[in-house]
Amino acid sequence: MSSNNGFFSGPSPRLFGHRGACARAPENTIESFKLACQQGASYLEMDIHLTSDGEPVIIHDNSVSRTTGRRGRVENMSLAELQRLDAGYKFTMDYGRTFPYRGKGLTMPTLDEVLTTFPDVGLTLELKKTRSGVEQVVQNRLQRYGAEERVIVASHHHDALQRFRGVAPRVATSFSKDEVRDFLVRVRSGSLAGYRPPGTAFQVPEYKGLRRVVSKPVIDAIHELDVEVHVWTVNEPIHITRLLEWGVDGIMTDDPACAVANVEALKPLKPLAHVRDTPHAS
Repeated sequence: MSSNNGFFSGPSPRLFGHRGACARAPENTIESFKLACQQGASYLEMDIHLTSDGEPVIIHDNSVSRTTGRRGRVENMSLAELQRLDAGYKFTMDYGRTFPYRGKGLTMPTLDEVLTTFPDVGLTLELKKTRSGVEQVVQNRLQRYGAEERVIVASHHHDALQRFRGVAPRVATSFSKDEVRDFLVRVRSGSLAGYRPPGTAFQVPEYKGLRRVVSKPVIDAIHELDVEVHVWTVNEPIHITRLLEWGVDGIMTDDPACAVANVEALKPLKPLAHVRDTPHAS
């Protein structure tokens, strides 16, 4: 790809730890991200909400209940309140018989913690539907830590992604849900003449419901525009292999260890060595 963004200079095919290695550690925690890197992922994917006091924190849902067992909306809680919760409380690998991370001190990380703990890792940062101003806050953090050239910012929400592009024109983005839909319509109708891609990576699921999103013709069409294709969330080695054979540039998976061990194209990838032991904020 022709982009000058440092994100695209990493190992290829690109293996992303989806919310870290969330098949084996509590999602969107520093521990999960470290494990994904140790297992061979060269990229990490994560989700961002704003707290009531304007801090960007890493969590997928707008509520804390699914991961911490407590109740409350992220946007209505302060950073101090959120970091008193047990981010490993609900994690289980045996359908609720055991909870190996419960009471181990796992907290909800901030974007600052991620950027300092993983200074050399490519990141996909998904902006969730959260408090207003998240776009400027995220850009401020990227500037503070010199991370603008190693991230892709994503969002399903078109307005949020447009606002982010307005405040951070140098930062690479993926496509919003509306932009994905528009591109697919153009591919099917053969009306790509004059089309200018809004993002530098087409980050999509293989299927949306029963409708296929990623196919060989779609991959070829997006590559003609000098845009990469990253597919989420793919955990079965047979499906990862097929997508890579089709020409997909990146795979987002919950289980990087399984992918590296079982997919021939990923076996040369090496674990990242540069991960700092940064203590959690109290």
